[in-house]
Amino acid sequence: MWRSWLKWAKPPEQETLVDLSVVEGKLMLHVGGADKLWAFKSSLEIPLAHIAAVRADPEAARGWWHGIRMPGTNVPGVITAGTFYQHGKRMFWDVHHPEKTIVIDLRDERYNELIVEVADPDAAVKLIQDAL
Repeated sequence: MWRSWLKWAKPPEQETLVDLSVVEGKLMLHVGGADKLWAFKSSLEIPLAHIAAVRADPEAARGWWHGIRMPGTNVPGVITAGTFYQHGKRMFWDVHHPEKTIVIDLRDERYNELIVEVADPDAAVKLIQDAL
């Protein structure tokens, strides 16, 4: 039973990624596939002026403790998605594969950090840094 559930919880890779784009001075993040359900969110819109830093950081997504879910989904080794509180910070997560993780530090926003999986972390970091 668990194997069939985990197979459904971890959809094909191309559908689980967060798509990034920069439009009219804002970073647009679109949550893909079933992760919309797991994360309780389908998109985020962040003004570029509110981005403090961005980095590719697979270590940020490793481990089993990502904070208190409010609301979100956490199945260690499978998915972390949704809103979490850790160390006094409010974070948005959408990660299946830690090696494809970027971390976006924010200021003056609902979230302190966005920790998301993207197709190409280096290209995503460059896209954001070039827009800043």
